[in-house]
Amino acid sequence: MQAHDALHTLNHWLNQQIVGQEHLVQRMLIALLADGHLLVEGAPGLAKTKAIKTLSDAIEGNFQRIQFTPDLLPSDVTGTDIYRPEQGRFEFQPGPIFHNLVLSDEINRAPAKVQSALLEAMAERQVSVGSTTYPLPDLFMVMATQNPIEQEGTYPLPEAQLDRFLMQVLVDYPNIEAERKILKLARAEAAHQETPPPAEISQSLLFEGRQAVLAIHMAEPVEEYIVQLINASRRPGDYDPDLVNWLEYGASPRATIALDRCARAHAWLEGRDYVSPDDVRAIAHDVLRHRLILSFEAEATGISREQVIDRLLDVVPVA
Repeated sequence: MQAHDALHTLNHWLNQQIVGQEHLVQRMLIALLADGHLLVEGAPGLAKTKAIKTLSDAIEGNFQRIQFTPDLLPSDVTGTDIYRPEQGRFEFQPGPIFHNLVLSDEINRAPAKVQSALLEAMAERQVSVGSTTYPLPDLFMVMATQNPIEQEGTYPLPEAQLDRFLMQVLVDYPNIEAERKILKLARAEAAHQETPPPAEISQSLLFEGRQAVLAIHMAEPVEEYIVQLINASRRPGDYDPDLVNWLEYGASPRATIALDRCARAHAWLEGRDYVSPDDVRAIAHDVLRHRLILSFEAEATGISREQVIDRLLDVVPVA
């Protein structure tokens, strides 16, 4: 329970610092517990960068931000061999990817080679330079951001690479009440009157939380519900005639694993020792929205991924 209490305290403190973005804060903690990576999409100024930087302040580990630009090279992310003339040999200089929490800011501004280098490191948890492979830290999470407003000079991530992210979270503008709190928080920060972070959470405590999440009880009907949801995205004709016209490609087995891991983490953060279908439904949109490829007909008629996922949740019965 020590890990759960620490994460609960962290969640409360983060919501005081990242006002109006409770959904993003919870998804960051779920990604941390599920050992996955997060893709965050939202307009500028919505505290995406601040969110992960604030998270890094409260846990044991280091943080690195990589600003993605069109002239970035893969070695700028992964690192490279540097020749040391005084030693007469090459020495590996680790890149910014060798940190515990990595912010890939505006990932769609970098060309495909750089995106591939990052996503390979995310999937393999290692970097290969020449004939040598270098492992990444045990605690390793990437949060990549995308700006949906500006599309000029950007390189959209291919669907196959989007699949590497555990979840895609959409960040919207805060409401009026949250905006008032943001003003007060900004004034307090300018006057150096910030609320101090809670006691730093050690990596061993985080790993303990991960094990507790994996050990949480999931009944067979809930497991079957996850499998049926993914199957409905691949074989929509067995479930609903509209879905046949809307879906070009369904979700991969990575989505099944992600639904399982995220539903477990969601239930654990809610203080329960079992997973319910409500946990699956709560995280379904974030897990599936970047994994479904809509048909031309769906896009032409204005059907969104959110509507498709809503329909999947409607037509797939809970076992």
